[in-house]
Amino acid sequence: MPLVYEPYAEQVKVWPRDGRHILAQYDDESIVVYQAYNPTIGRYASAHGHFGDGFSFSRMSWVKPNFLWMMYRCGWGTKENQEVTLGLRLRRGFFDSLLESAVPSTWDREQFATSEDWSHAVRRSSVRLQWDPDHHPSGAKLDRRAIQLGLRGPVLRAFATTELLEVIDLTEFVAEQRAVLSSRGTSGILTPRERVYVPENPSIAKRLRLAIDGNDTTE
Repeated sequence: MPLVYEPYAEQVKVWPRDGRHILAQYDDESIVVYQAYNPTIGRYASAHGHFGDGFSFSRMSWVKPNFLWMMYRCGWGTKENQEVTLGLRLRRGFFDSLLESAVPSTWDREQFATSEDWSHAVRRSSVRLQWDPDHHPSGAKLDRRAIQLGLRGPVLRAFATTELLEVIDLTEFVAEQRAVLSSRGTSGILTPRERVYVPENPSIAKRLRLAIDGNDTTE
């Protein structure tokens, strides 16, 4: 299933300006996340539809559902070992299970009474969660917060194989948009169509303190 693209200048009009949001391209069955790899890993995954040659299953791997956060991280495909950008279509139920089991990468006092409780949860969980500043195409930080998820162990293996529905090589697209951004600015670039994603289970949104309709989901 091909990605859908829209002018960045049109999308930014409907994106929230601040708060915690998951911006992503998704449908009823799937959601797309992004990662950038070296050519060996990226080309193998693109050719085979799953990860293998060069991919490490023994370390944590971070994925991002927000395309522009990925572009900030990989320098629009110019950083060493991040030259190949992949869109990775995952089963939506699997993605929600990642959100449900994710433990913050730093102690969240609203979720864990003590740092010891948090440390114990970190040791047990295979999913880390970070909220970082989202980024303008230029790389400038925004007030809106973007999510990234760190995966390890059996969860990482499932992500890289059985829960991975499609691997989309975006390397050429990224290079084209990088050139447009350089020559024409943000008015000319296309980005994958993204809208605010809300998990089906309201308890997950509350636990993540997502901003919905202008308000976060805490009480």
